[in-house]
Amino acid sequence: MRLTFAAANPDAIPLHVLPSQEASAYIAALPAAGQAWASQHGFTGALGQVLVLPDAQGGLAEVLVGYGTAQARARGRFHIGAVARQLPKGVYRIASGLSGLDLEEAALGWLLAGYQFDRYRKAATPIAGLVAPDGIDAARIQIIAQAEALTRDLINTPASDMGPQELEDAARVLALAHDAAITVTTGDDLITDFPLIHAVGRASTRAPRLIDMRWGDAGPTLTLVGKGVCFDTGGLNIKPGASMGLMKKDMGGAATVLGLAQMIMALGVKLRLRVLIPAVENSIAGNAFRPQDILSSRKGLTVEINNTDAEGRLVLADALALADEETPDLVISMATLTGAARVAVGPDLAPFFTDSDDHAAAIATAARQVADPVWRMPFHDPYEALIEPGIADLDNAPGGGMAGAITAALFLRRFVQSPYVHFDIYGWQPSAAPSRPKGGIGMGARAVLAALPQLLRL
Repeated sequence: MRLTFAAANPDAIPLHVLPSQEASAYIAALPAAGQAWASQHGFTGALGQVLVLPDAQGGLAEVLVGYGTAQARARGRFHIGAVARQLPKGVYRIASGLSGLDLEEAALGWLLAGYQFDRYRKAATPIAGLVAPDGIDAARIQIIAQAEALTRDLINTPASDMGPQELEDAARVLALAHDAAITVTTGDDLITDFPLIHAVGRASTRAPRLIDMRWGDAGPTLTLVGKGVCFDTGGLNIKPGASMGLMKKDMGGAATVLGLAQMIMALGVKLRLRVLIPAVENSIAGNAFRPQDILSSRKGLTVEINNTDAEGRLVLADALALADEETPDLVISMATLTGAARVAVGPDLAPFFTDSDDHAAAIATAARQVADPVWRMPFHDPYEALIEPGIADLDNAPGGGMAGAITAALFLRRFVQSPYVHFDIYGWQPSAAPSRPKGGIGMGARAVLAALPQLLRL
């Protein structure tokens, strides 16, 4: 799906964005007919109000959009994106009321409001068009919107059409589009060098694999690692039906790093990028890995399996060990990893872990600027003992039910010595919100993109 601005149009309908405190003055300056129209419709500038002012011929003269108070706006984001779906068919331009980051958010929100997952049914009527506002980098915003659409499409596609092979195919399409190199290690070829990836994926009829994509020949080195569990039954510790219902989204980390990679490559960011995706299906068969098995990892650390449903950290561990062997300037992993993270911060925030206060500050600042909310969680060293079972080097699922997101992050950190940031994302919008229909969603990617100049000193 193409998410783009409308072509420049001198007849585009002007759209005036009015905070509550400015609405009365603006209305008072309208001709008498306009004042009466606004009064009749009770327009006060409240957040989300839309008032279409007719011209003398009954057409659209202009549109007033309520922007509410700062307090009201703080309770959400992409408020102009919500407006985009309320307007009559046509092409619009933001004529007044927004500037700077607010204008950029409005423009991106408008494009994202046009997203529809239309692979299996005809799309609904497209939203109204928006001419790219003056003062923004329209090309950059379109690239970001397109990359988010890729992430959403990948997550929304059911596992019947999005297994390890199809995830590889998507990575190959992206690599071809940006002249990136790609190699894939598949099936039993994983046994020696990536034993955890093989162990998790071997029970499926769809072969596990490690996807390795490289792009760029100059600049600092960034490696993105995305969890690509294309469906997660839970393995022999099978999930109950209610918990299995959304497991097509368990490759949301892979989908998000592919979207982020598309942003980086399409924008021509001056760095050397590597993307690693362990793509598997966690299934049940006679050769499935079992509770109490002890598995070896690429790094040589042994892992006691205390729950086969804690498989994401296993496949990520081998990929992270591979990433770390080149000592990149920064490693970032993204994964739909733990329910504990959702309990901690809900579905709208992307929790992240890092030992670097500078990295944390850069990501948090960028997240606020681009309306991509994140929240730092701690690599709490005293909990290290919880992931040490005694019989092996590591435990993949410590008992006790506490600090699940932290212990998972600590597990992953054991495989990385390079500077490291880990995101434990949800990857799903549970109910429709402005510019975010129910379904797959990217989390954290725009924040990372905006933070890259600080993270890598570009």
